[in-house]
Amino acid sequence: MEIGSATELLRSIRDRRLGVEELVRFYLDRIDIWDGPGGLNTVAERNATVLEEARRMDAQTANRNGALFGLPLLIKDNIDVAGLHTTAGSLALADNLAARDARVVANLRRNGALILGKTNMTEFANYTGQDMPGGYSSRGGQVRHAYDRNKNPSGSSSGSAVAVSAGLCAAALGTDTSFSIIGCATENGVTGLKPVCGSLPQQGIVPIAHTFDSAGPITRDLTDALLVYSGMRDVAMRPVQPMQPDRIHLAVNVFRQDQVSDNQHARYETLLAALKTDGVHITEVTHAVPAHYKDICRCEFRKDLESYLDGSGARVRTLREIVAYYEARPEQMMKYGIAYLRDALDKASGLQDDPVYLEALDERRRLKDRLLESLRGVDACLMTGPTNVMHYVGFPSLALRLGMDGDGTPRGLILYGPDEKRLFSAALTIERYVAPVTPPVL
Repeated sequence: MEIGSATELLRSIRDRRLGVEELVRFYLDRIDIWDGPGGLNTVAERNATVLEEARRMDAQTANRNGALFGLPLLIKDNIDVAGLHTTAGSLALADNLAARDARVVANLRRNGALILGKTNMTEFANYTGQDMPGGYSSRGGQVRHAYDRNKNPSGSSSGSAVAVSAGLCAAALGTDTSFSIIGCATENGVTGLKPVCGSLPQQGIVPIAHTFDSAGPITRDLTDALLVYSGMRDVAMRPVQPMQPDRIHLAVNVFRQDQVSDNQHARYETLLAALKTDGVHITEVTHAVPAHYKDICRCEFRKDLESYLDGSGARVRTLREIVAYYEARPEQMMKYGIAYLRDALDKASGLQDDPVYLEALDERRRLKDRLLESLRGVDACLMTGPTNVMHYVGFPSLALRLGMDGDGTPRGLILYGPDEKRLFSAALTIERYVAPVTPPVL
């Protein structure tokens, strides 16, 4: 079987040219061959009942109209799936057996999706130690890049991104506080979407900071990402149509563009030249790195985490207990330190009443107003140098594929914007202009 897009697979299932069990077995066979601790190491835990669920779906003669009917997905290991463990990659949460689905997972099931299992991730979504490699966790070990086993797969939705890249699932869910979906996608030759903050429910997801956190899809292309995103929502999204090129206003954020490689610059220039030729209106903006991102994370983490733990199946209930678990097992748990965990415990009240936190929220509101003004009339903004400003103010963002680099690994681009529908509509058109990505040779 060829690995098709999620949209193509759903069409084949709907037309009964492809069985749900047949598709599930296809992915499970690929996981058996290419995954595991000696392979890509993307899958943390499998759903033992998925084949039984697939057989029941094949036997259905009615109720086959769900938007995602029969689509097999993998879910990042900080998102609750009933009957599977939610560990956020940490052995401290190894006993956390989810009693119910996170709301985004429940919505996916309501739309007909199947859950293959959970994916490995960077421990606590990269909020553990400062030097932790992308894709490493005490529970799962190291996720490996599908194109180059020695390359950092990026984080923290590493297992989900590599699984989509390697064709181990039709799509996957990740979470993103700052680049954990879209940054990961650019490094693995896939598409990632971080919705506007607040558009998806956060119930049942191990958090970092509610101001910045969002779940989101990782897929082969943007059409698939929008399909899965719509299925994650409480209310489905209206269909998005590509925007005519001559109606697109694209801003280019030139902040720190000197910090990317010459090859990446050349890919941007090639893309922008083609867009300009077809009438896309292009302007420049400068959106810098905001000052208080770490303050907000530090001050929100403890309260948000303990709120999740209070309703979980985990034995530990507090950040203090988690830190004690790490410090009692330094050789096993402290390989990369726990600087972020300790900072959140020692340097924040845990009540989200810290003066620096309240000041940061005020500054964030002011910055968002300035960005909205600078992007008035803009449909999408291209990030050409490192800044997390879009995450800081809660704008939607997405990653598209942008061809191959000289080392044989894929590259990508990141777009963000003030309005979700306009961003998606412009990005569907921009995606037509990007260079293709070659599938990995496993």
